Amino acid sequence: MQKFEVAGHHASFLPDGEWKMIWHDEFDGKELDETKWAKRTHMMGKKSPHWVEDAYELDGNSNLLLKLEKRGEQYCTTQLQTGYNFMDLPAEEYDNAAAENREEAQKAENYYNWPIGAIKEPKFMHKYGYYECRCRMPEKEGWWCAFWLQSPIIGSTLNPEFSGVEVDIMEQFKREKYVPHQMIQHNNHWNGYGSQHESTGDFQVRLKDTEDGYHTFAVDWAPDYYRYYVDGELTWEVKAPYPVSQTEQFVLLTTEAVGYRSSDWIQWEDLAEAVGDVFVVDYVRVFERVE
Repeated sequence: MQKFEVAGHHASFLPDGEWKMIWHDEFDGKELDETKWAKRTHMMGKKSPHWVEDAYELDGNSNLLLKLEKRGEQYCTTQLQTGYNFMDLPAEEYDNAAAENREEAQKAENYYNWPIGAIKEPKFMHKYGYYECRCRMPEKEGWWCAFWLQSPIIGSTLNPEFSGVEVDIMEQFKREKYVPHQMIQHNNHWNGYGSQHESTGDFQVRLKDTEDGYHTFAVDWAPDYYRYYVDGELTWEVKAPYPVSQTEQFVLLTTEAVGYRSSDWIQWEDLAEAVGDVFVVDYVRVFERVE
C-alpha cells in the first residue's frame, strides 16, 4: 500500500499504482455539503417513518456524526447517498377509487401511472476505482451502519454486469454485547431484492484495535474483480464466477434501527439504550486509477 496525502487531513493508503482523487468529502465546517449528498427517505416507493433528513450533525472538526434518535415513539436515523435508486423515490399513488376497488381502478384514467418514482440527476456516480471511508463505529447495540455502493437500476435486468451489483464495503450489525469483539461484514448482492435475488459474502472481518478507534474501509473495483480492504489490509476478493458491475454506481453512508424492515424482531431494549449513540465519519474519498 502507498500513502496519498490530503492537506490538513488523514492520509489515504492505496493499492500499488498511480491514482488520482476524483471526489471526496472531508466534512469540514458545520453544514453538510448538499451538492454532494442527498437523503434517502423512501424504500420501494414508500416513505419510511424511521429515515429522517436531520438525524446528523457536523462537529466542526471534520467529522460527520450520524445519530440514533427517538422522536415520539419512533427510532430514527439518516441515510446519505450521492445518487438515487428507482426504488427509493416516492411512487405516484392511485386515486381513492383505484386504491379501494380494482374494477374501478381499471376504469380510472390514472390507473397506469408514470413515473412510478421520479427520475433525478445523481450528485455523483462513477464506474471502477478505489472507494474509501475512515470512520469510528457506533458503541451501542440496536442499530447498524454501512458504507456501500448501489446502482440506480439494480435488479432491472437479470444481467448484473449491466444493471449493477450492491457492493457492501462495510456493514456492522452487532457489537460487543452479542459478539466477543468488533466485527464487520463484506457482502455483494445482485438481481434485485425479490425472489431472484442472489448474493455472496457475509464475510466476517474482526477489527483490530487502533489508537484512536478509527478504521478505514475500502474497495478496489476493477472490471474483473472487487478487492476489499480494512485498515489497509486486503481482506476479501470477489471475481468470476461472481458478477462485477460494469455500470456507474453511487455511494451511500447509511444507518438504520435494527428490525424496522421486519417488525417481529425489533430490539426495543437495545434501541432504548442506544439513543444518542453516533457513527462518526471522518471522510469519504473516491480515487481513479491512472492508466
